[in-house]
Amino acid sequence: MVEIHKFVFAMIQFISLFLITIEVGRLRYGCETDADCPRYTHNNFSLKCINKKCEWSAKLH
Repeated sequence: MVEIHKFVFAMIQFISLFLITIEVGRLRYGCETDADCPRYTHNNFSLKCINKKCEWSAKLH
């Protein structure tokens, strides 16, 4: 009986992580210009407005 509960708990955890990953992967911001995209601090990447969606873009130094 305990093994069944452990299995069900593990499956719930796995499915939850899977659904969260899918939702985060679909996270896109609509934009008209680069200024509409949220500001994130990262050394090599920034968000730019590409095809009316904020997408990660590599910074060229």
